[in-house]
Amino acid sequence: MAKSKRSGGRWIQQAIKRPGALTEKARRRGMSPLQFARQVVSNPDAYDTRTVRQANLALTLSRLSKRRKKGGRKRRKKRS
Repeated sequence: MAKSKRSGGRWIQQAIKRPGALTEKARRRGMSPLQFARQVVSNPDAYDTRTVRQANLALTLSRLSKRRKKGGRKRRKKRS
């Protein structure tokens, strides 16, 4: 993988400590992972810290994937 100058390259792989944990919690409640993540973020006091962090990461990653599908950020032209 190419290393990004800004984020250090592999921050996503390092951020995911328990793959599938949030999905499992969502499935137990009969929801999709994104529905559950939105519910957790809207009411963080009802959930433990780990679940809130997992939900925030899930929402962040979903936004990143949407941005990639659209074509990424618009880059500014360098001024000469």
